[in-house]
Amino acid sequence: MAELQPGASIPVRGVGHRRPRSPVGGGPRAIMRRRQPTFQPIFMTSARSTGAVLVLLAGLTVVGCSATPPPVVPDAPFLVSYEQKLAWILQLEDQRLLQDPSLPTAAPPQTSPAGPLAPEPGSTAAQEAPGGARIPPIPMTPSDVPDLGRLARDESAAVRRRAVVAIGRVGLASGVETLVGALSDDQMEVREMAAFGLGLIGEPTSSEPLVSALLDVDPVVQGRAAEALARLGATHAVDAIQAMVARHVTEAYDVDPEELGYPLTPRIEAFRSGLYALASLGAYEALAATVLTEEEEPILWWWPVAHALGHAGDPRAVGPLSTLAGIQGSIGVAIAARGLGALREPAALPALFELLDPRRRDARVVISAVRALAELGDVNAAPALRRMLRAPDLDHALLLELVEALAAIGAIESTDVMIELLTHSSPRLRGAALRGLARLDPGLFLLALSGLPPDPRWEVRADLATAFALVEPVVAAFRLTMLLEDEDRRVVPAVLRSLVDVRAPNAQEVLLAHLSDPDVVVRKTAALLLGDVAASQAIDPLTLAYREGATDPSYLARAAAIDSLARIGGPAAVDVIRAALDDADWAVRVRAVEHLEALDELADAEMAIRPAPSRFPLEAYRTPELITPSVS
Repeated sequence: MAELQPGASIPVRGVGHRRPRSPVGGGPRAIMRRRQPTFQPIFMTSARSTGAVLVLLAGLTVVGCSATPPPVVPDAPFLVSYEQKLAWILQLEDQRLLQDPSLPTAAPPQTSPAGPLAPEPGSTAAQEAPGGARIPPIPMTPSDVPDLGRLARDESAAVRRRAVVAIGRVGLASGVETLVGALSDDQMEVREMAAFGLGLIGEPTSSEPLVSALLDVDPVVQGRAAEALARLGATHAVDAIQAMVARHVTEAYDVDPEELGYPLTPRIEAFRSGLYALASLGAYEALAATVLTEEEEPILWWWPVAHALGHAGDPRAVGPLSTLAGIQGSIGVAIAARGLGALREPAALPALFELLDPRRRDARVVISAVRALAELGDVNAAPALRRMLRAPDLDHALLLELVEALAAIGAIESTDVMIELLTHSSPRLRGAALRGLARLDPGLFLLALSGLPPDPRWEVRADLATAFALVEPVVAAFRLTMLLEDEDRRVVPAVLRSLVDVRAPNAQEVLLAHLSDPDVVVRKTAALLLGDVAASQAIDPLTLAYREGATDPSYLARAAAIDSLARIGGPAAVDVIRAALDDADWAVRVRAVEHLEALDELADAEMAIRPAPSRFPLEAYRTPELITPSVS
């Protein structure tokens, strides 16, 4: 099978393609055969018919001298099947291209000193028939070539919808005009995906058409437009989004607070999408005007309201979130608790304390409340958390969250709990206790560690390496250097991170040595950390690490090297980043573009990374399992 090469032409005719059949029967070739009878050489005719043949030839000679021969009628352009169009779309989307690069572009006719050049055989340029008659070029319908812009105007709504999705995923600003035009399509599904695609591209110039789409006749399109505006960060569209949400809020009144179904009715989904968009834009006042009363109480208890209020990031949401955390249920209450923790406001403590009751509350709610208290970071939560430790039937999952929370809020009086758990049967609890004890009392941690044998589980030894970052740097550097020789390479990344955190004198030397480690995660970690501790002297080792990683099946180490080179900067680093525009993995190419843009060195890098590399042969895009799967 032919391998897909950059710039390779996309085949026009797919497997199973057929020319349109004539209504008379036999197809175009049969028709042409009827138009052009076959002549046998005279020496092959019978004696009986020789005279008739001579008479016929003489008559044809006279006719040829007295009339212009009829113009040559070219074959009608063949029709492209639905399956072939989908194959084009899939291939172009995978290559991140809007059209096949081998397609000819419109240009003036070529000329030579002797006059216009003759058209290439098979071209659709105007041809001259015998006798001087001009044959006009054969018009090609918009979707008869592998071009996403043309396929987005196909007569089939299914093809148009799939093409506009592909344009959005390709991500080029030159596709915006086509998607804006598709916002006026007569099919709702096409308009919906056009709005979605504009959000993926993220071009600010598309915000005004998306604001207009908030008034679309179909709520589904309105919701997609709101999501796209949020991705664009279009804060100027907050009022328009809020007006759209307000039109549909009454539809959500009867939705159960725990309803997880998706999709619900179009109006409910538009309401949900609008809520999330307002939250992403940080528009708390618009949210409050839609879903809260004048007393700052929620007008409905469906969990997306709690999600939006928590993500808006406004301290004024503590009141309504506390109300939503106090209702009965699991999903909405847990989300409200998480939102209270993210706000990090002491006023949220009472509502979270009420949820620390395993007898009345679902385990998901209790764990969410404990995590929220840990994120809030207020030491006043320590007594409530310690009381929970006395529960007789405390399961390991909740106990782990309590240990993490007590360490996060700095509950120094909880060191006894940490010491007791150092020998627990659960590796996760042993590791959490090590980290917690080091955070609360580094000296006691070192003392307790002197009486412990090496843990048999690599996860606990990795947690031990993380814990060393919290103790006195000289001691930590010595113990961490010993851990570099751990028999399990999964421990080493945590050791490298801790060496950098404590600013160990040998950190840079150790990182450089591990750029050639056999384990790809170790190499990735070393390369990433070098950007934090090294200056220009790390450019050459990172360059070598990037080049030697070219044969890796994983792109992790190469991407980390590019990230560090971007942080170091300088002409030599920029040269390597530019070389990464041709990396074998698309993720590295995209990252290189982002870094060049940040360094003001972009210079058409968006097109330099295309077509995207592919490991699939051309035939793979035309397989029925891919084009028309039985499930999706």
